[in-house]
Amino acid sequence: MAFCSTVFIFFFLPCVFLLYVISPGIKLKNFWLLIASLFFYAFGEPFAVLLLILSGIVNYLLGLMMKKEKLKKASLFLAVFLNIGVLVIFKYTNFFIELINSATGLSIPLTQITLPIGISFFTFQAMSYVIDIYRGSVTPQRSFFKVLLYLAFFPQLVAGPIVKYHDIELQIENRKLSAEGVSAGIRRFIMGLSKKLLIANTMASVADRIFDLNTSELSITIAWIGAVSYMFQIYFDFSGYSDMAIGLGAMFGFTFKENFNYPYVSTSIREFWTRWHISVSSWFKEYLYFSLGGNKKGTLKTYRNKLIVFFCTGLWHGANLTFILWGMIHGFVMIFEQKFKLDKTDKLPALRRIYTLIVVCLTFVIFRADSIFQAVSYIGKMFAGFESTSEISAMLLGILNPLYLTVFVFAVVFSTPVYRAVSGILIGKNSVAFDTISYVVSLVLLGLCILNLSASSYNPFIYFRF
Repeated sequence: MAFCSTVFIFFFLPCVFLLYVISPGIKLKNFWLLIASLFFYAFGEPFAVLLLILSGIVNYLLGLMMKKEKLKKASLFLAVFLNIGVLVIFKYTNFFIELINSATGLSIPLTQITLPIGISFFTFQAMSYVIDIYRGSVTPQRSFFKVLLYLAFFPQLVAGPIVKYHDIELQIENRKLSAEGVSAGIRRFIMGLSKKLLIANTMASVADRIFDLNTSELSITIAWIGAVSYMFQIYFDFSGYSDMAIGLGAMFGFTFKENFNYPYVSTSIREFWTRWHISVSSWFKEYLYFSLGGNKKGTLKTYRNKLIVFFCTGLWHGANLTFILWGMIHGFVMIFEQKFKLDKTDKLPALRRIYTLIVVCLTFVIFRADSIFQAVSYIGKMFAGFESTSEISAMLLGILNPLYLTVFVFAVVFSTPVYRAVSGILIGKNSVAFDTISYVVSLVLLGLCILNLSASSYNPFIYFRF
């Protein structure tokens, strides 16, 4: 069940919220949220919900086993092995078979295993739970239902953000619902919905059309339009989902950390990764990079650790060499910046922003491409596609229509902190007037989103595939 669907907006969410509000006591509220979350997941993944419950049982029991000092290391090893094993089986089995077939010339048949939506997210949350217990930063939760609620809570279940257990432990036990929190949550949800339906989907229609072309049909202009459109699509698609998840959490009294912080204003790739998909980058930093030794064992081992992290980051995103290459390029560029201290200088910020945007844009082409060959061919056209035909000109005119150009302007503006800065000034001058305007704008955006939903076909979030 997608957040941007009529079933969710008009039926599931109102019913769940109403019953949550009238449920007395935190225990009953948690129980209702758990039932609703399992139904939410089972609605689209009727069999995978059993895997989710099994993951909760296994990690709950392993967490309890860590109470005994003699079993701590064995429990941690088993937890990591089983969680990673689940990912390997469901996400990477066919990928490894294809690699073996390609390298050896064998014809091992692919499996019929399907990838459960959100498996990468709830598996990483499960690992953060047991690792936190092992490190002593949290105590094992005695209630299995609270552990399962932590893993299954529907706002962040299928596409994040990845919520670490130590960030939400107290909120599961004790939280309050307020009119201000619910109001802010609804407006944040509408903001995310608008990002997805009004901006991301418009950018997607152009990006998909261009990336589906044979590279021989591309010109420099069209290739760049496709690449930039995809760069905006993936940002507004995923940040929109994160906004909806954070807003939904607030409606039920939960506070989730921000997942995006205007990454396209970064002046280095290092800064980009402090602003982009923060929950994943911080997860790898906290649970993998630091476990490898971080930057405390010399320069060469620091570089090695960063490359391992970015290799895993790429592989986490999907079972394709394009994702691995995307991650590794980011790792090498970050090492290059560290080597020459490009990530610490304050000189030429505008030039460094352009450099960062170009690196991000080109690597997102690799991320989007079906194969490395397509990615290389596409990037080649971005710098050497000088051919111009009547078909290319007609396509360009068709792409650059008033709707696309208008949405493109909004995409540029809302991918920068302009709105945040302006709203901060307005709040300082007259907070009541700003709140009134924000309510009106939210209602208008909701109306536009409903019209969009009634007129367009289903377009799932990009990160559903991960």
